[in-house]
Amino acid sequence: MYLIALLGNCTILFVIKTTSILHEPQYIFLSMLAATDVGLSVSTLPTVLNVFLLNHREIEFHSCLTQMFFIHTFSSMESAILLAMAFDRFVAIRNPLHYTVILTSPRIIRMGLSAVVRGVVLMVPLPILLKRLPFCKGVILSHCYCYHPDIMKLACGPVKVNIIYGLSLVLCSFGVDSVFIVISYILILKTVLGIASGDGQLKALNTCVSHIFTVFIFYVPLIVLALIHRFGTFTSPLLHVTMANLFLFLTPVLNPLVYSLKTKQIRSAVCKVFKDRRSLLK
Repeated sequence: MYLIALLGNCTILFVIKTTSILHEPQYIFLSMLAATDVGLSVSTLPTVLNVFLLNHREIEFHSCLTQMFFIHTFSSMESAILLAMAFDRFVAIRNPLHYTVILTSPRIIRMGLSAVVRGVVLMVPLPILLKRLPFCKGVILSHCYCYHPDIMKLACGPVKVNIIYGLSLVLCSFGVDSVFIVISYILILKTVLGIASGDGQLKALNTCVSHIFTVFIFYVPLIVLALIHRFGTFTSPLLHVTMANLFLFLTPVLNPLVYSLKTKQIRSAVCKVFKDRRSLLK
């Protein structure tokens, strides 16, 4: 799964960078999503491989906090990029003639930088708040990587501040993003229903299928994992581990496959790159 995630997303990045017809807002946002998925996969790679390949089940506390920071930062960035992609689809369907005028390169860069800055700023307090707590229980994590609610449960001291900040963080990032994504698709649906021909409606909606699927596979494991940590005191450890790994692998593994299979331009560009490489080898 790591190989699929890393090779798939790196292929998407390479194809978009080397194919001039893909230098459009939709594909630039897709390259941001692929880069974020690579970052998320690399963040968890050391501990996951240590557990499953080397059976090494220990991690130093500060290394754990560092990993936790990057996992949550890249997750927040991915949520923001999915919102930007929803806005991209809205503009493409609502104002197709002004698409490239509205989504200019400087604006796209600012949106990408905003996603990075927001992720870093919101997540920096997490390790700082955890460092002030004593850990005197059996410090055994539920997952094969460091996740904030999982670490917080192991603390002996008062965690009220951590809980309040964690909830505020979720609402201010994932909560706000998901609400605006839903609003974007309500407006998209309203615009599509205003198109006279049935073929035009299907064509417009077809451009959103990949993004809708990506939003679904990102938010559903995230929500279920959050609910398990909040209310799942008596749930099976197998459920904890399964949902944690789905959250970790589902989006990075499936995103390149979905966009390669569903987007004709990406599929054609990938095939062309492999054909060119085969010709060079011959």
